[in-house]
Amino acid sequence: MKKYLILLAGCPCTGKTHLVNLLQQQFTNSLLLTPDEAKEMYADSVGFNSLAEKNSLEQKVWHFYYSVLQLYMDAGKKIIISEYPFSNKQKNQLNDFANRYHYQITTIRLVANFDILWKRRYKRDRSLDRHLSHIMTHYHYGDQLTDRNVADDLITKQQFYQICHDRQYDKFALGTLFEVNVDDFGKVNYAVLLDKLKRIIV
Repeated sequence: MKKYLILLAGCPCTGKTHLVNLLQQQFTNSLLLTPDEAKEMYADSVGFNSLAEKNSLEQKVWHFYYSVLQLYMDAGKKIIISEYPFSNKQKNQLNDFANRYHYQITTIRLVANFDILWKRRYKRDRSLDRHLSHIMTHYHYGDQLTDRNVADDLITKQQFYQICHDRQYDKFALGTLFEVNVDDFGKVNYAVLLDKLKRIIV
């Protein structure tokens, strides 16, 4: 049986979560694993009191993520989907797992103009739907903040640019690559992409 690892890559705010939902609808036997969900889970269950503790918690998140991914692969799950702004930090480990457990990798890389991404990021970080742990240097389950403009770990435009540039989110690729421009979500033909995937994932 052929086995597949689908990686949704690209800078934050390129619509990876929306595409994940479409992929899960098409590949109903797939399993989803995302580091951001793990971050929120750890934040709610453990919490942090400083930026140093937040960074330390993130290391535990990645240990958890790779442990679960390895469990899924060892169990021979046919289709695993994972979305994140992947960079070279994750490339070797993901490639090693895929080779060890005989998974074919497909990367869907979503790209967009930086100024467009920044507008989306600015809006997203200030939305009440955004998990508070992402924009605070201290967080415990139940914390609330109505005015997100006063969050103490909001990223600036320059910081956002530097992170995207340094980590080269828009360059990440493993295995078969599909690149999709998402400057305008309304003009993205997801149906064509899904059809192409359906042809190679059997």
